[in-house]
Amino acid sequence: MPKGTILVVDDEAGIRESLSGIFEDEGYNVITASSGEEAVIITDENIPDIVFLDVWLPGIDGIETLTKFKELYSDIPVVIISGHGNIELAVKAIKIGAYDFLEKPLSLEKALIVAKRALERKNLEEENRALKANLFKKYKLIGDSSKIRLLIQQIEMAANSSRVLILGESGSGKELVARLLHEKSQRTQGPFIEVNCAAIPQELIESELFGHEKGAFTGAGERKIGKFELADKGTLFLDEIGDMTLQTQAKVLRVIETQTFQRVGGSKNIKADVKIVAATNKELIEEIKKGSFREDLYFRLNVIPIQVPPLRERKGDIPLLVKYFIEMFALENGTKAKEITRDAMKMLDDYDWPGNIRELKNAVERLMIMTMANTITGNEIEKSGLFSHRQTFKESLKEYNLFLHKTLKHAREAFEKDFIIRKLQENDWNISKTAEVIDVERSNLHKKIKAYKISEK
Repeated sequence: MPKGTILVVDDEAGIRESLSGIFEDEGYNVITASSGEEAVIITDENIPDIVFLDVWLPGIDGIETLTKFKELYSDIPVVIISGHGNIELAVKAIKIGAYDFLEKPLSLEKALIVAKRALERKNLEEENRALKANLFKKYKLIGDSSKIRLLIQQIEMAANSSRVLILGESGSGKELVARLLHEKSQRTQGPFIEVNCAAIPQELIESELFGHEKGAFTGAGERKIGKFELADKGTLFLDEIGDMTLQTQAKVLRVIETQTFQRVGGSKNIKADVKIVAATNKELIEEIKKGSFREDLYFRLNVIPIQVPPLRERKGDIPLLVKYFIEMFALENGTKAKEITRDAMKMLDDYDWPGNIRELKNAVERLMIMTMANTITGNEIEKSGLFSHRQTFKESLKEYNLFLHKTLKHAREAFEKDFIIRKLQENDWNISKTAEVIDVERSNLHKKIKAYKISEK
């Protein structure tokens, strides 16, 4: 069995051959590329364990190629090969994230030592991640409420369904449910590929989903493998599918029906055996009535619907969630888990949590950082400013009761400010998304935020 796969990227055939020979003699599997463009294409199809990369390459140089590797495969060690005149570039590469660099003329013995150490470090990092995962599972539903017990049952029952639609508010844990559906399915050894349909510009969404051929459009300098292809034999998670254009919806529907697709600019049919899990915080029936979502796609996706409850409907789980997040952040940062007093827990329990689990998680992380003592108290929460611009649901009703204001203008302004704050919280303070949800121009929303002095504290 090979020790690992090494990718050698150099435009000099002699260097490729000499490095290949010595690495193969030591039991490594070796693949080679003569340019940065070729290296990126090869890595799309066969991810290496280590990369030996020349700085001076035709086309995109070693620095640009390194940057691409770090963006796409941050955990792969990259060893830079540098000529004497390129030492400054090699130092720059180290700052970008290269593991080490070798100076030409190459010492093959040193190359072997560097490869061995890089692989050992990569394996150690993977072991540490696995150990942490075993000690503290990342994908775990926390809670003992009746709604969470029902959700766990639904996940178990739907795990091997080919299509599942997850519904729920922003921040309620839809991605976690999607990952659990994958973990508990027969596809657990296959890839889990996620696409946030709201975060990708609509002109790029088809390329992202189906890939494209070189030259398919301006800027398509190389072939790109799409998410459907990457998810073959695994799970494709289409998050925020309610934001997908009708044109793209039609193509996704066709893939579901035929299990085949073509890359943008291509003519070859590509087969994809993919489990599709979709999620949205929108009411798709209403979107269908408005003509912004296809009814036939809805019925295709909605084979098994799963509703994720908001945090305000499972408040009994808040103490368990708080304890879980405290221990998680302590483990991640190598610190001691803090205690939390009853009055502090009551303050967290009384809050309405419009941002759901995501907001609670961020709040606990903030308290862990801002609290210098070993115990989080109610006083510490007040000092942290966590709820300084927020109120419980009951308090906000009292403050914004229209009859408490003397004039219509004041009542309207009070309601508008509270409405904007709540919608920003629900959309994780994403102004563009909030503007779309409440149907106002982004520039107009910016003016309102400035006028009401609204800020995320």
